[in-house]
Amino acid sequence: MDLGQLDIDTCRRERPYRIREYIGRVLWSLTLPLFRFSPRPFFGWRRALLRLLGAKVGRSAHVYPSARIYLPWNLTLGDQSSIGEWALIYNLGPVTIGDRAAISHRAHLCAGTHDYRDPTLPLLRLPIEIGSQAWVCADAFIGPGCRVGEGAVVGAAAVVVSDVAPWQIVAGNPARVIRTRVLRSPLEPPLNDEWH
Repeated sequence: MDLGQLDIDTCRRERPYRIREYIGRVLWSLTLPLFRFSPRPFFGWRRALLRLLGAKVGRSAHVYPSARIYLPWNLTLGDQSSIGEWALIYNLGPVTIGDRAAISHRAHLCAGTHDYRDPTLPLLRLPIEIGSQAWVCADAFIGPGCRVGEGAVVGAAAVVVSDVAPWQIVAGNPARVIRTRVLRSPLEPPLNDEWH
């Protein structure tokens, strides 16, 4: 059975980025040392740099200096949200992170892929949405085109390849619902062994 053949030459000749995007990428790479080597508590400075390059960044958002953001103009970051150390925001497509949402250390949000069915492997820029009050834990992966609902939690090292409903906790590869998230009253004692 003939399964076809990839057309790598055509794939390499295609230019997936417009001239304006190439210019933006050059400007971002020139600005990047000012972002990367800024002291850790200089969140306002990094917010300003991201805004300068077209990101929509809410008030009191915390982006750590080692976070890797590919295209700032494709990033919307809500009020009081955070992007942790070494997080990778591969935002070829738009990435929206809601208010008070947390993207933990080394999490990977991947808003770009290729159409594996097409022999020329064209670039696909599929958006990612992280809802308000959601938490993407350390080392988790959020695939292209996925939505993580409001208040949802994506467990450490989970692989999300489809939408996560609001207020659900998911874990594993592929990520599956393990329970519903319920916020406790500030007067209740902290979580103990019931998590395990």
